[in-house]
Amino acid sequence: MARQDRPAAGPDQRELNRQQVVAVIRGAGQIARIDIAQETGVSPATVTAITSELIGAGLIEEVAPEEDRESTGRGRPRVALRVRGAAHLVAGVKVSFRTLSLVLIDFEGTTVAEHEAELSEQQLSPETLIVDIRRALDAITAKIGRKTADISGLGVGLAGTIDAPEGFVHWSPSLTERNVRLRDQLEAALPMAVFIDNDANLVAKAEQLFGEARGVSDFIVITIEQGVGMGIVIDGRIYRGTRGCGAEFGHTKVHLDGALCRCGQRGCLEAYVSDYALLREADVSLPGIAGKSRSERLETLFAAAHRGEHTAHTILNRASRMFAMGLANIVNIFDPKLIILSGERMSRDFLYSDDVIAAMRDEVVQVDAPPPEVRIHKWGDSMWAKGAAAYAMEGVTELAVRRLTTDA
Repeated sequence: MARQDRPAAGPDQRELNRQQVVAVIRGAGQIARIDIAQETGVSPATVTAITSELIGAGLIEEVAPEEDRESTGRGRPRVALRVRGAAHLVAGVKVSFRTLSLVLIDFEGTTVAEHEAELSEQQLSPETLIVDIRRALDAITAKIGRKTADISGLGVGLAGTIDAPEGFVHWSPSLTERNVRLRDQLEAALPMAVFIDNDANLVAKAEQLFGEARGVSDFIVITIEQGVGMGIVIDGRIYRGTRGCGAEFGHTKVHLDGALCRCGQRGCLEAYVSDYALLREADVSLPGIAGKSRSERLETLFAAAHRGEHTAHTILNRASRMFAMGLANIVNIFDPKLIILSGERMSRDFLYSDDVIAAMRDEVVQVDAPPPEVRIHKWGDSMWAKGAAAYAMEGVTELAVRRLTTDA
């Protein structure tokens, strides 16, 4: 699927109907045609025509009816439809601090392979990142006897400010350059369509499809990793803002002319609660920390705080208070039903302790109604990658359905 397959204008009604039918089938797992018509509001005749096209294109398939039915036995059993898993192979990659985490899923959403690879550098040029991604794709497809050319779409999640529709990276801590047309460069180097988004948005997508937010239409995900990210879902859709700069929770300001953030500005929340912010203070105030690796220095800080050492406790306590203030601001602005604190850093309890949640609730606007529910969800990079793959699967589906429209 090449770059030129992307549309210049929005989809027409036929295409929207096809996409809606595929989405209903995917969400249900298996569903009969008459139930699709009821779910979508599309007429049964149109549903029959659409599903015939989708079957002909190999995107969905019929499921043989079960012999044992709890019924009077009258009439023929209804034939169900499901997404055809073998139709497409889709990949997702999460660009982390030192690693690439990858997952391969089939068109039905089943994980078929996982892989982790070291990055060449902590911060890379776009060209080096593309080489690393290509090498990792070759490795993960080899695990199942396939080739990179067999992949229909690739989802890429990385931290930073990203215009997802344009595949444009304004800034990312993973890249040495700003204002990079990363999607175009990846599509020029890889035989597949590429879909790029902020990694926190892809965590929200994964939570929506596989995690704590299934069945929830409005929620917010806060990710805690090397930095602090946020994904916002409103009415079932990810909110990105007009420039791709929306939901930058880590770069909301909590201190006028405060600590320097890696984005280049001062006073950002991330500059007080992220790993690099904690180590910036620990490196100059804790004895015996010099010369150790980053992970060892963090462990030294956390262990000292748990032992009750005053300096270490002060560092983490300030980060906790800043984080609670940031959460309260989010609640006051959005009033979400659910907040999910998600990510690998959730193993660090100083940011999601009962005291932090209580402090957040003390600082929100008080009304005679319960505050938003807060859930803790610790997961590894493979789930971030699965969110990227789910995002790519949506894009591959749109392109496949669009091809039906253009070929009609």
